[in-house]
Amino acid sequence: MAKFSLGVDFGTLSARALLVDVDTGREVAWEVYEYPSGVIDDRLPSTGEKLPPDWALQDPQDYLDALENTVRAAIKQSGVDPGDVIGIGIDFTACTIMPIDKSGKPLSFDPKWSANPHSWVKLWKHHAAQPQATRINELAVARGENFLQRYGGKVSSEWFFPKALQILDEAPEIYAAADKIIEAGDWIVMQLTGVESRSSCAAGYKAMWEKSVGYPSNEFFEALDPRFECIIDEKMSRCIFPVGAKAGELTAEAADRLGLVAGAAVSVSIIDAHVAVPAATVIKEGSLVAIMGTSTCHMVLGKSSKIIEGMGGCVEDGILPGFFGFEAGQSCVGDHFAWFADNCVPASYRAEAESRAISVQDLLTQKASALKPGQTGLLALDWWNGNRSILEDGDLTGLLVGMTLSTKPEEIYRALIEATAYGTNIILEAFESGGISVDEIVACGGLAERNEMLMQIYADVTNREFKIAESAQTCALGSAMWGAVAAGKSRGGYEDIAQAASKMARVKDKSYKPNPDAHRIYARLFEEYKKLHDYFGRGKNDVMKRLKAISAQNR
Repeated sequence: MAKFSLGVDFGTLSARALLVDVDTGREVAWEVYEYPSGVIDDRLPSTGEKLPPDWALQDPQDYLDALENTVRAAIKQSGVDPGDVIGIGIDFTACTIMPIDKSGKPLSFDPKWSANPHSWVKLWKHHAAQPQATRINELAVARGENFLQRYGGKVSSEWFFPKALQILDEAPEIYAAADKIIEAGDWIVMQLTGVESRSSCAAGYKAMWEKSVGYPSNEFFEALDPRFECIIDEKMSRCIFPVGAKAGELTAEAADRLGLVAGAAVSVSIIDAHVAVPAATVIKEGSLVAIMGTSTCHMVLGKSSKIIEGMGGCVEDGILPGFFGFEAGQSCVGDHFAWFADNCVPASYRAEAESRAISVQDLLTQKASALKPGQTGLLALDWWNGNRSILEDGDLTGLLVGMTLSTKPEEIYRALIEATAYGTNIILEAFESGGISVDEIVACGGLAERNEMLMQIYADVTNREFKIAESAQTCALGSAMWGAVAAGKSRGGYEDIAQAASKMARVKDKSYKPNPDAHRIYARLFEEYKKLHDYFGRGKNDVMKRLKAISAQNR
């Protein structure tokens, strides 16, 4: 009798549950749930209070509702006996953290604390902790802390400790009230199993944890702030579970809420980008997986630790057991294009899109596809949400040069796409310069699945072939694969992720290969991009930061 596993993928704006046949990888049913509160970056829902710049919060109730609605719907659609669901895997955007009380309830659920924005979930794209990240980086450099090298020399404002330190700095009462501060993915696993099981993936990439030595010392945290000295033991845990481990089993209470049967294996949570690697068939070194959505993460496996400029992390066993997992990323990709379509397109374009029953972005893509490389005369920097790699600076902002009175929206749209391709090429060059060979690229995610023009531009800019993962739901598939591994062979799953990948993961026959003529043009444009990249990103001209400061002072 067929056995099934569930993968639940918690993204930036929605969550998706995918039910998969363990033996074949056939995607049996899926359901998507859009978060009603979305990204909270303007006003706090509980009070209407205006949030400061660079804040990005979420409501954890959205996560619970998404979990219940998607899983129940997927099971109902499939007609599968809930008792045949042997494993559940969870992935989550990270670093996304929340303070919780002793019962595991988010502090934002408590009327006593809900009016304080620090009691809410801080989403991965919350960049208001940049001052705290700067303090951590400066102290780490002054003390000669080794952990900094694993992250390309800088800790990001998106990560765990800058966000936790911001809570301590700005809302010490929330920090004191929190029994724990926890990654959202680990919190969801806690809701399913009733036990706390912190993931080595999130700990390694977002909280400076290393398999061989653990977290940075208490002395380091004390030097940041004496109240921060014991954050690991007081607000976190030193018990870290490896990727692929079984976190526990589905409780009767959780099973009742989800329409499942108690006892199904639940895997340790994984960051959404990292979980896509085996689902894109990559289980060996030298292959890069690009997960392309609102942001893009670039994942490569290696057999030894290396120091790469501006990488998001080098973590032993962080992506797959037995490998060092290298991560880099771009903070603004799909978000970049959506911003332009939502805010910068004239009414005539919206009317045309409506008359043709297509989205504004589809219209822009069609018009931009008719343009040749270099034709627009435009060049952009892709920092509308800061730079994650290789500069690791959340205070950098976007730039567009070359506009004239004849510039059209589709020309700008194409330039923004090209900018993200240049940003990816910067990352590829950094990997190669650091001794990490990239012999193959497999792309996945919404952009890779839907936008052929974008993928061809990436191939032309980088002069590399881009393969595409077969599943349109790669993250959810990866979680389902890890759920099957957590269940184990004895229950109808797999002994390890390599076995699961051989049965459940595939790439498409179609790939995107570079056009030599287009690449020659893009090579010239890329050189100009690098000049702007270094001029504005490496301190020669900090005008972006000065403008942000002036804006903050005059809001």
